[in-house]
Amino acid sequence: MQADIQKTEQEKHTAETISMKNVSKVYDNGHTAVQNVDLTIKEGDFVSFVGPSGCGKSTIFKMVAGLTTITEGHIHLFNKEIDSSDRDSRDLAYVFQDATLLPWLNIEKNVRMPLTFQSIKKEEQNKMVQETLELVGLKGYERAMPRELSGGMKMRVSIARALVSKPKLLLMDEPFGALDEITRQNLQEELLRIWNSQKMTVLFITHNVFESVYLSNRVAVMTASPGKVDDVIDIPLSYPRNSDVRTAPEFSNLVAEISEKLKN
Repeated sequence: MQADIQKTEQEKHTAETISMKNVSKVYDNGHTAVQNVDLTIKEGDFVSFVGPSGCGKSTIFKMVAGLTTITEGHIHLFNKEIDSSDRDSRDLAYVFQDATLLPWLNIEKNVRMPLTFQSIKKEEQNKMVQETLELVGLKGYERAMPRELSGGMKMRVSIARALVSKPKLLLMDEPFGALDEITRQNLQEELLRIWNSQKMTVLFITHNVFESVYLSNRVAVMTASPGKVDDVIDIPLSYPRNSDVRTAPEFSNLVAEISEKLKN
């Protein structure tokens, strides 16, 4: 019986991608960006973070990615302490608000960049790049330069560059914020398709409540600075989702619930 209990606890722990316990971040100027955050992200979750500007959403992502230090508390990523030196960096990829492409490299070379730092044979790199370009709908654009692409296409390249290493966790910091509504909705649907096919965990920052409900299976609502996770709301809408979901009463009710929490 005891062995069964231990096994169950071990399986439960293994299923966690991220575990945050009492996490705070205070910058050198004394500003408390994040305070006492407790949050668990399960393997395969799609969790959106919403909250006022400056509430620490990006700070949480940077701590998870190891781009800034944790002042207090602990973050475990894939069951390892966040500052563990043996953590595989390929497990995680980051998509920023801007596409941040290298303008002197074509699309194929921009996407290939993360692989050049790994001991992967050229033939395997070629295969991985081509598969990823096809996955995000960029097949045939390999030789195009960033200046020749629209904002939506550039963001596809940025997503492809993040996915080419087949990460287990994808962090996306408001990637669709600068796009027009039609392009934004198209990329939302593409992102859900990719998430489902790749079976990865996604953390997504947005200021758009409609977007958070459409994409996520859970939404983390944050308070104003210092940022705390006020509530985590389950989104029980079934996948796959299409444009019809946006007009469903259940969708509107969830948007209203999250909006009310943000207002309060």
